[in-house]
Amino acid sequence: MIIPPKKRWELKPNIPSDTVSDLCSALGIKPVLAKILIQRGVSTYQDAELFFRPALSQLHDPFLMKDMDLAVNRINEATGKGEKVLIYGDYDVDGTTAVSMVYSFLKNIYPNVDYYIPDRYKEGYGISTNGIDWAKENDFKLIIALDCGIKSVEHISYANSKGIDFIICDHHLPGEKLPEAIAVLDPKRSDCTYPFDELSGCGIGFKLLQAFASKNGIDEQQVYNYLDLVAVSTCSDIVPIIGENRILVHFGLKQINTAPCPGLKALAEIALKKPDEITVNEVVFYLGPRINAAGRMDDARHAVRLLISDSVEEATEKSKLVHSKNQERQEFDSTITDEALAIIENNIHLKNKKTTVLYQPDWHKGVIGIVASRLIETHYRPTIVFTKSGDKIAGSARSVLDFDVYEAISKCSDLLEQYGGHKYAAGLTLAPENLDKFIEKFENVVSATITDELLTQRIIIDTEIELADIDAKFYRIISQMAPFGPHNMRPVFCARNVFCERKANALSDGKHIKMAIRQPNSANYDCIGFALGEFAEYITPGKTFDICFTIEENNWNGKSTLQLNLKDILIP
Repeated sequence: MIIPPKKRWELKPNIPSDTVSDLCSALGIKPVLAKILIQRGVSTYQDAELFFRPALSQLHDPFLMKDMDLAVNRINEATGKGEKVLIYGDYDVDGTTAVSMVYSFLKNIYPNVDYYIPDRYKEGYGISTNGIDWAKENDFKLIIALDCGIKSVEHISYANSKGIDFIICDHHLPGEKLPEAIAVLDPKRSDCTYPFDELSGCGIGFKLLQAFASKNGIDEQQVYNYLDLVAVSTCSDIVPIIGENRILVHFGLKQINTAPCPGLKALAEIALKKPDEITVNEVVFYLGPRINAAGRMDDARHAVRLLISDSVEEATEKSKLVHSKNQERQEFDSTITDEALAIIENNIHLKNKKTTVLYQPDWHKGVIGIVASRLIETHYRPTIVFTKSGDKIAGSARSVLDFDVYEAISKCSDLLEQYGGHKYAAGLTLAPENLDKFIEKFENVVSATITDELLTQRIIIDTEIELADIDAKFYRIISQMAPFGPHNMRPVFCARNVFCERKANALSDGKHIKMAIRQPNSANYDCIGFALGEFAEYITPGKTFDICFTIEENNWNGKSTLQLNLKDILIP
């Protein structure tokens, strides 16, 4: 009996042997490593040098970005006249790190600067009328918007009518019309020729500071001091870790591990206790969620106050508050996810649909997006979780790989009050009387366009490998490909016809699997397979099977060994 894998395995396209051979000769590495590098755009010795030895000197000239000169000139005009400048940003990790960075930098050289983060529940995402009115009441003449504003055409017109200028620093796709701001910094503008268009919102703010420092003769190191915040933003916002982002994250992680700002240092200590090394993984799963939790559960300004803290004492106090908000978020997240899964399990109609759309009026609005992502882990299909928001119903959507949930939602726009987002995540609001009609229409739209293949989670495998190829040098080169992230993921390998000499062990009530495997020409390799415990009863000594996996280092009792982290198993 064939025991199929839990996911759909997809091998990356083969690479011509002469291309692989040329890179092997140039770098003196094994063919399997050459394949992985070529897949990442490294095909020459010069490419490899840039890839393995990133340098800040490789960052692009910030003045290549459309409107950068206008932005710097307007800031100089404001500081020259003594005008009040407001730093305005979104309430998520990207927005709060960007605000903390730009505010801290300018505050060091100019006193008339303050910051504003909109209330997630009262004002919603992006530029708000409340924020503009507050700026007017407090005599601000210039607002620098970070991680938002690219579609705020009406709000910017409103600000102009109040005598307030805007500089927009955004990385989202523009609409048909750009806001009439003094400067619109966004590499995704159709008329912007900046060489890299995948920066985070904080990354755009960093380029603005680079340009400002260059124009005003300020030592560039004063800008580089904020690379830790740029790295947190870039990792947490799940933008591609290639090009400039790879450089920014490389040096930002170095700073986080050696000389972080007091806020990040305190947060790391409370979240990670005593980490050996903070990598992208620790930022994404430990630091980012805590910064995000401030805005989800209470007020995102708590996160900014933490990140702009000057002293260890202040930072320690603020980190405890942010950490407690994350604990509160985790409790809501866990409870609501369990409730949502129970609703699906107890309804055969819901289990057989191609979408998951759930509504409970008392679910916390701050975590419904996280819950939607959790549900996809169990029921892999486009998912929307709704809750009550005032007299409306608000929802958060998440999608599966290669399916555009934003487009599907847009086809139901006649039933919506408003919506926004992108291919894999979106937010939407509707009137209560339209909920049932929306659920039916959304299911119909998705069913008509999604394929069964897309409803099966897939694993992208870099290449097939012989276990005998895996040794300390091999792992060392793989590790040097970090920082890993979108477009430069940790390599996933496939090995065929492996076997155990002893029975596999099921761990943690059968949830996980642990075993030692080998091929005829290899040594034994320890493996751990999380959420793969169901395969243990089918793996018997000598019986061959296939695995896909990543390679990691396991540190135990002061000893380091290589371990295979299994992603899936196929038993023929």
